Amino acid sequence: MDDISITDLWDRVTGTQPDPPLWLVILVGLVALGAVLHGPTWRIARNTVTIAHEGGHALVALVTGRKLDGIKLHSDTSGVTVSRGKPHGLGMILTALAGYVTPPLLGLFFTLLLGAGRITLMLWFSLGLLGAMLIMIRNAYGALTVVATGAIVFGVSWFGSPEVQAGFAYLAAWFLLLAGTRPVIELQRMRSRHMAPSSDADQLAQLTHVPGLAWVGLFGATALLSLATGTVLLIPSFDVLPDFPDLPGLPDLPGIPGI
Repeated sequence: MDDISITDLWDRVTGTQPDPPLWLVILVGLVALGAVLHGPTWRIARNTVTIAHEGGHALVALVTGRKLDGIKLHSDTSGVTVSRGKPHGLGMILTALAGYVTPPLLGLFFTLLLGAGRITLMLWFSLGLLGAMLIMIRNAYGALTVVATGAIVFGVSWFGSPEVQAGFAYLAAWFLLLAGTRPVIELQRMRSRHMAPSSDADQLAQLTHVPGLAWVGLFGATALLSLATGTVLLIPSFDVLPDFPDLPGLPDLPGIPGI
């Protein structure tokens, strides 16, 4: 690849793109909501949440100085991230905390990029995260899931029209924001039935002596706050009401004094 093509690629990735129309932002938001609420669709789309969840564990483990042994993603949309280090302390607490809060926080970060008009950059940033995660995947299903997700993102970012790229990017951001709450609800449902004794919340309870329910509440609050903030960021500059043209033949109405 010569210097000119590298420059062109850099400009393409880091350049700004115009905001999509409001109807498209709302439409893909409704599609994302349907994907979260519709059971069969959720069972497939949840793989994306698992990738973000385990990626959050892995990233924080590395940042806090733990040794990352690998990540496994399973066909039931569960996953596991194995790291080595002290079995207690701040690094272990942050690593356990990162899983459930990462998907909505990542969605919120995506909204910041989209709000700045960096649609292509957001897609390529996603590719970078997937590529980094692929290095640490330790099972075939996990590798297939990450590669397939990356292939879709790359295909849209490289071959898609600006409208397709915008729709896909906003769909991804909406989905991560909206999908943040459902795993938390599912987690507490399983905990109430004593089906998740080693969940992230229960590990945090053992590490901190703070009840697991409090950590579930923190997960849920993070998801809801991210969703509320992300919604404001996704539609801040659109004019909801269109400008209506003046109708011919109507007289000008006098103004109201004092207003």
